[in-house]
Amino acid sequence: MIEVEERLREVVCLGVVRADGVAVRKDAPDVWVEIERLAAGLRTRYAGKTPGEIPEVQPARDLYRRTGEDPTKLRPSSEALLRRVLRGEALYRINSLVDTCNLCSLEFLLPIGLYDADRIQGTVTVRLGAQGEGYDSLGKGLYSVTDRLALFDAAGPFGSPTNDSRRTAVVDATQRCLMVIFGPGSYSNAHMRAHVQAADARLRAFAHTTRVETAVLGGL
Repeated sequence: MIEVEERLREVVCLGVVRADGVAVRKDAPDVWVEIERLAAGLRTRYAGKTPGEIPEVQPARDLYRRTGEDPTKLRPSSEALLRRVLRGEALYRINSLVDTCNLCSLEFLLPIGLYDADRIQGTVTVRLGAQGEGYDSLGKGLYSVTDRLALFDAAGPFGSPTNDSRRTAVVDATQRCLMVIFGPGSYSNAHMRAHVQAADARLRAFAHTTRVETAVLGGL
């Protein structure tokens, strides 16, 4: 379902999780309890440190540098979540599926894209955007993917390590979803495989999915 452009195959490592039969709930107290538990642990572990001083943040930053982006100017979505947690601020509560994705992103400290699989048209391609390409993003308006790493389908770009599009966003009626965990090509394949297995377990626990398929593309 996902093809990585040849010139990026040694640049990125992707964890792919596709789940069918998901149940999206507006209120997800079980997920929020886990997020608060993890957030408390992160605040204790990284007290007094800036993200630049945290080794676990560096793989996401390395991904951005490898694709020509300055991660201190455009933040990986995982780092944006971590910064919010370290400031003592609560994460936004969206729905059980989106919140589960945020939980995984905080746990792995890697950006994760989450999409309604039924809104994706055809094969997904991972490449750098061409001049003028972009999409209507969630909360950030028109997001340009010119020379930036992004996911594309037959209708154009729809996701990236920074944010996702409205076109393929998860909604209450979503029944099938696609998660893409973004890492640099130097990332351990085994480590990424552990992440997709953990995401699989989270989806089974919190989204009550009936079927999950996983894959790892790239990595060492």
